[in-house]
Amino acid sequence: VAFQALYVADALWFEDAILTTMDIITDGFGFMLVFGDLVWVPFLYCLQTRFLQEHGDSLPWYCLAGIAILNMVGYTIFRGSNSQKNEFRKNPYNPELAHLETIPTSTGKKLLVSGWWGMCRKPNYFGDILMALSWSLACGSSTPLPYFYPVYFTILLVHREMRDSEHCAKKYKASWDRYCERVKYRICPLVY
Repeated sequence: VAFQALYVADALWFEDAILTTMDIITDGFGFMLVFGDLVWVPFLYCLQTRFLQEHGDSLPWYCLAGIAILNMVGYTIFRGSNSQKNEFRKNPYNPELAHLETIPTSTGKKLLVSGWWGMCRKPNYFGDILMALSWSLACGSSTPLPYFYPVYFTILLVHREMRDSEHCAKKYKASWDRYCERVKYRICPLVY
């Protein structure tokens, strides 16, 4: 419950950053966003909490400690990368971000190739997936039901990354090719 409360509090505290996400900028307000926010989010994001309420699997302390560490690593990656991206989008000349390397594009924008965004193209997705997995791991292994969310969410984020990559390839052309040569991994460093 605490992990999910942190996730919700984060979304509320950093609400202004939502305006720079792919959902808003590229996809726009439509059926997918409405259906997802009104149907999927309220039922899937809390599936693990509901499962624990009903079944209350008890795990050894060392498993719970490992799960808590996994969640905090995921949150650190998620929040750190999203904050870095949002601050860079608001002001690419921010002195606090001057150490970050970029690739200029023909649109006048710059693509980050260091910091969180030098590890992989979507570090925020990687952090999100780690958190989703940690929520499910807390449910134990008696049934696959709590694992539906991280599996579904991973598929959704991989598909979203592919759509965004295609969009960016058209928008940034040669700069995107250079970016992909520099930042080889899409979501998970050293894996994908």
